[in-house]
Amino acid sequence: MYPQTTNNKSLTDKILKLKKEKNAIILAHYYVNSEVQDIADYIGDSLGLSQMAGRTDAKIILFAGVQFMAETAAVISQEKIVLLPDPTAGCSLAESINASDIIEWRKFNKDGIVVSYVNTTADVKAETDICCTSANALDVINSIPKSKKILFTPDKNLGSYIKAKLNRDMDVWSGDCCVHEEFSKESVLNLMSDYPDAHFLIHPESSCSHDPDIYNNPKVHILSTTGMIKKAGEIEITKFVVVTEPGVIHQMKMVYPQKEFIPADPKNKCFQMRKVTLEKILFSLENECYKVEVNQITTKRARPSITKMLEL
Repeated sequence: MYPQTTNNKSLTDKILKLKKEKNAIILAHYYVNSEVQDIADYIGDSLGLSQMAGRTDAKIILFAGVQFMAETAAVISQEKIVLLPDPTAGCSLAESINASDIIEWRKFNKDGIVVSYVNTTADVKAETDICCTSANALDVINSIPKSKKILFTPDKNLGSYIKAKLNRDMDVWSGDCCVHEEFSKESVLNLMSDYPDAHFLIHPESSCSHDPDIYNNPKVHILSTTGMIKKAGEIEITKFVVVTEPGVIHQMKMVYPQKEFIPADPKNKCFQMRKVTLEKILFSLENECYKVEVNQITTKRARPSITKMLEL
């Protein structure tokens, strides 16, 4: 049973003290609540979080995110203790495909290459040739010879965006992010009418990302969450509509307080990410509970696909 309190400062002080005592690091995704972001040692997207999990010297990695992220950390840093404060925090993308689905595809594509988005379980990564994130997906696909048949899993929108941008013929799995699927072409075009002087930062998981009327627009930038933050600082535009989970805006405002960031839909939040609270973090650290462990066989088979992703 998690303790209940509304005193964030008291919780924060206890977490910071405990983190130091236990040699723990808190890794947080941009989509968690702002008060959780504020106590993290590192905040990033899936690629950055994976990189940090592999570099840290901490004894304990506490993941303020969802299950597949903590699993990836457990595979990369097998010698560490990996904690997930809410073990029920899942992901619609990761849950849309199983290892058996990839095994079935390989029966008919013996020499094919399987590219899996990092939003997948360790079991799926074990059947994958190379992982990718939204930040390096184009580079990953470009690294594969055009003669090879590709299965891209599980995000249909990111896969369709890659196909359109690179003109690559790929089999694309039909999974989606329950948040980004709601950002349709029509909704974004309406926002463009409402904010004609704004530029649009759009995540490639969005259902509008692979429409040429969207990605060919000079005011549109299709980017990972980290890429969005960087882009906002690279151009002189001061008003942006952010077409992704609105949690990232907390960091955008901190980095660029002079700029305006408008959420495409402030209510379209990832309720799975936001299951992680300060109370749960404290409880998990105090008791070193909700450990995420991946068995030796799966770890050995999944690690190469993640390593290739990190190398690119």
